[in-house]
Amino acid sequence: MSPLAASRLTPTTTLTARAGAPCCSGLPPPPSATPSPPPSSPLGGLLYGYDIGATSGATISLKSSTFSGTSWYNLSSVQTGLVVSGSLYGALIGSVLAYTIADFLGRRKELVIASISYLIGALLTAAAPNFAIMVVGRFLYGIGIGLAMHAAPMYIAETAPSQIRGMLISLKEFFIVLGMLLGYVVGSLYVEVVSGWRYMYATSTPLCLVMGVGMCWLPSSPRWLLLCATQGKGNLPETKEIATRCLCRLRGQSSPDLVSEQVNLILEELSYIDQEKQASFSEIFQGKCLKAMIIGCGLVFFQQVTGQPSVLYYAATILQSAGFSGASDATRVSILLGLLKLIMTGVAVLVVDRLGRRPLLIGGVSGITVSLFLLSSYYTLLKDASYLAVIALLLYVGCYQLSFGPIGWLMISEVFPLRLRGRGLSVAVLVNFASNALVTFAFSPLEDLIGTGFLFCGFGVIAVASLVFIFWIVPETKGLTLEEIEASL
Repeated sequence: MSPLAASRLTPTTTLTARAGAPCCSGLPPPPSATPSPPPSSPLGGLLYGYDIGATSGATISLKSSTFSGTSWYNLSSVQTGLVVSGSLYGALIGSVLAYTIADFLGRRKELVIASISYLIGALLTAAAPNFAIMVVGRFLYGIGIGLAMHAAPMYIAETAPSQIRGMLISLKEFFIVLGMLLGYVVGSLYVEVVSGWRYMYATSTPLCLVMGVGMCWLPSSPRWLLLCATQGKGNLPETKEIATRCLCRLRGQSSPDLVSEQVNLILEELSYIDQEKQASFSEIFQGKCLKAMIIGCGLVFFQQVTGQPSVLYYAATILQSAGFSGASDATRVSILLGLLKLIMTGVAVLVVDRLGRRPLLIGGVSGITVSLFLLSSYYTLLKDASYLAVIALLLYVGCYQLSFGPIGWLMISEVFPLRLRGRGLSVAVLVNFASNALVTFAFSPLEDLIGTGFLFCGFGVIAVASLVFIFWIVPETKGLTLEEIEASL
C-alpha cells in the first residue's frame, strides 16, 4: 500500500477490514493467480476502429455502379458525408446519453447496451434496403461508439490494479488501431465483390455478440457499487460484501486482506465529501472536478485539433508523391499506416506504467510538433523534397500513437472524482467527438482559404500550445490508486 493510502487507514479501519470483511475463500477458485484484465470491454474500441477502417472501403463499394448491388449507388457528396460521418453524429448522441445513464445503470450495463446498439446498427447498415435505413443504422452504431468509449475506460480504470492500470486502459487504443487495421483488410477483400459493403459491415456482428455476452459475465465495478450504496441505493454492509467479492473475482487469487483494505479505502474516500445525493451539472465545474475537467477535456481537445484527421487525409497523396508503387491503392496505403500505428501503440502499452504518462505525452507531442512544421515546409517551400513529407508523415503517426492516442483516453478515465466520474467523463468524450467533427468539417474551407502549408503550420502552433498545457497542467498518475489521484487534485 502506498504511504498516502496507509496514512488514511486508521487502526480501527484496518482491524475491521481484516477481521470482519467477507473472505474470498467461499468463492469458486479463480482461474488465475494474477489480476486478469476485463476481456470484453476493449472490444468496444475494436468495433470503433473497425468501423473507421471498413467505412473507407465501404464508400468505394457503395458508390460503384458495378459493385454496389443497389439502384441508389449514385450518392451526392452530402449523402456520402452522412455514410462516413453518421457514426460520428451517433457517437455525439451516445456521449450525451452517457451523461444521463452512466451513474444510473453502471459501467457494465452501459457496455452491454453499447454492444446491443453496435449489433442493431451493424445489422441495419448491412441489410439496408435504401439509403435512409442505412443512415439510421450508422447513427445507431455511432451511439454504441459513444457509450462504449465512455464506459470502457471507466470500467477498466475502476477495476484494474494501479500498477498495470495504464497498460490495460491503453490496450483500448491498441484495440481501436487493431480494429482499423482489420477494417482495412476486410475492405480490401470485399471492395470488388458485388454488395461488398454489406459484408464489410456485417463482419462486425460476431464481435458485437462476443462483447455483449462477455460483459454480462463480468462483475460490476466495485467502486460504482459502493458509490450507489453511499447514495442510499442499497444496504451498505451487503453492498460492501458484494463489492469485495467482485474485486476478488477481478483480481484473481489476491489476498483477501488486501482486497478488503482496498474496499475500505474506497469507502473512506467517499466519506470525505457529501456523497449522499446525486451530483448536479454545476458540480462538475467546481473544485477538484473542475481541475479534472480542464485536464481531461484539454487533452482530448488537443488530441483532435493538432490535425490528426487531416494528416491521415493526406497520407495517400504524400506516399504517391514519394513514388511508392502501392500508394495508388488506398487500401494498401491504409494497411501500411495501420501496421505502423499498431506497432507504436503496442510500444506505448508496454512502457506507459514504467515511464509514466507525462514523459510519453511530452516526448510524443514534441515529435508531433516537429512533424507538422516539416509538413508545412514541404507544402510551402520544399515541394520537391517528397522524402521529407514521408518522414514527417511517419513521425506524426508514430508519435501520435505514443502520446495523444492512448494517453488521452487513459488520463480522462483516471482524473475524475468517483462521485462525478460518470458525468465528467461523458463531457470529456463529447468534447473529443465534437472536436473531431470540428476539424473534419473545417479542414476543407480552411485549406481553400489559407492553403495546405499554412494550415499545417497552424496545427503546429496548436501543438506547441498543447505542449505548454501538458507541461504545466497535466499531472503524473503512474502507480497511484484512483483515490490517491482524487486526493492529489
